[in-house]
Amino acid sequence: MKKRIIIYLLGISTALSSCSKSFLDEDPLSIYTPDNSLQTSIQYQQATNNLYNGVRNIYMGNMNLDTYFGLYYATDFAYNATDYEPAAKLNAYKATMVPSYFIPQNIWTAYYKIITNANLIISQLNKSTQLSDADKKSFLGQALFFRAYSYNVLANLFGGVPVELNELSAPRYDYVRATREAVYQQCKKDLLQAISLLSDINQVPDGTVNKQIAQHTLTEVLISLKDYDGAITSASGVINFPGLSLVNGRFGRRANLPGDAYRDLFEYNNQNYSSGNHEGLLVIQTALNNSASVGDQTAWAVVPGLTGVRILESTTKTKMSILFNAKFVDSVSSNGIGWIRPTSHFLYDIWTPGDIRNSSYNIVRDIRISGVPATSPDYGKWYVKDGYKDKVQPADFRDTIRNFYPVIRKASPAAGDFISAAGPAVLTNVTNPFGGFLLNGASRLFIQKYMARLAETYLLRAEAYLGKGEKQKAADDINVLRSRAQTTPASMAEINMDYILDERLRELYMEEFRAVTLTRLGLLYDRDKKYNPRSGLTIEAFHNLWPIPATEITQNTGAVLEQNKGY
Repeated sequence: MKKRIIIYLLGISTALSSCSKSFLDEDPLSIYTPDNSLQTSIQYQQATNNLYNGVRNIYMGNMNLDTYFGLYYATDFAYNATDYEPAAKLNAYKATMVPSYFIPQNIWTAYYKIITNANLIISQLNKSTQLSDADKKSFLGQALFFRAYSYNVLANLFGGVPVELNELSAPRYDYVRATREAVYQQCKKDLLQAISLLSDINQVPDGTVNKQIAQHTLTEVLISLKDYDGAITSASGVINFPGLSLVNGRFGRRANLPGDAYRDLFEYNNQNYSSGNHEGLLVIQTALNNSASVGDQTAWAVVPGLTGVRILESTTKTKMSILFNAKFVDSVSSNGIGWIRPTSHFLYDIWTPGDIRNSSYNIVRDIRISGVPATSPDYGKWYVKDGYKDKVQPADFRDTIRNFYPVIRKASPAAGDFISAAGPAVLTNVTNPFGGFLLNGASRLFIQKYMARLAETYLLRAEAYLGKGEKQKAADDINVLRSRAQTTPASMAEINMDYILDERLRELYMEEFRAVTLTRLGLLYDRDKKYNPRSGLTIEAFHNLWPIPATEITQNTGAVLEQNKGY
């Protein structure tokens, strides 16, 4: 059971301390404790499902939207377009990223909850007498993975953090921080054990923790420990596993429609291993191990507020929407609010000719006008190509900052992929003359979502090769992805950490938690300062680590929980 229930039960026993000893010695058959609620395989599966739900809530933005989006923006990738003038939230980085800010607190709490629940499973498994050896191995491997994964994220963001490996029977107030290296070492230990227990990806149900996702995560941990040879070996174990391969051809539900292989990776229901996609290492499900409907809110945040865009209609000289009934748009969602606005570095600077990751199937850079009468000379024209965007007045800065910018297609799936936030009924889709569709107020996607893909394993191995000074091998790994993307190969002379980070942007945009990657590498300040026009104005070098939440320090009355330098 959760820690709050354990504490509650301790309170009951204290209140009854004057009662007879025989009463206190009775077995608590009518209340749940870890000892009587974790016995059978079904009970352990339910406890394990809770670990999946914790991760799912983080990746779907359901713990808190500001917190979730804080893992993406205020980086070299994006800024917050809803707080542009005057700058607020993480656009004003120095003013807001402080120990009392709720974003680091929420992240800290979310991952420590996963750790607490994993510790409970690990501890109770040692006492279990009703599980088969196979079940014990499976549950232990999954719990160890989630504990290591969570500590790795915390160490990447905060540096050294307290390490708790035991089931808690009472609250503790005497935590001290382990060193960052010690946290990574614990992650390594847990992951090595998990790898020895877990089954291969082709032997488990879709969305289940497996040996290959554990090896992938171990690769990143070993890079942080500067064990580059170990990282290369771990990554190679994933890359060379015969059950995994990059998607290089068209596949899935829209394979017979215009598009490309990269776009197919993100089409609805194309993510799972059983769908023929052998690139995803762990795919977060919206049904498997899920006790409630948890939809992804990314599209709502990253798609611009297209319904607010107006043009001056040529005949009547009145302002009209570019979208018919404020709903139609060419094959992208029209329900965005323009919260996460990508930087110019991402949208314009990093691309080379022919890269399909930047094709019109993946990043939509122009939209046809359908919000004017069909008899209008403006009807069917292109908003950008035909010059309408250039006529936006300076006073209408929202049009260029928040309401119109290139649309990231992987965060805006095709017709039929949305459901109403009020219920699971699929909305009716209406085709417009330009291939778009109508959505009735949907705000969440009920989709599968990658935690990691094989493509990232190549990039991690390239990073490890770079750490060893073997730039040609790093370029070779990067070029596996650039070949799939049908663009110019990287040369050995180009390879450095900035190039790898740009390649991660090209391949993993809106997949990786960019803030976690940059803090892991100690480059959040450098990249944000260089490429972010908002948070880059105020970020300081000490922000390469996030602050330890103030409440964790003040409530830890039995020992000193040190704050990161600069805060």
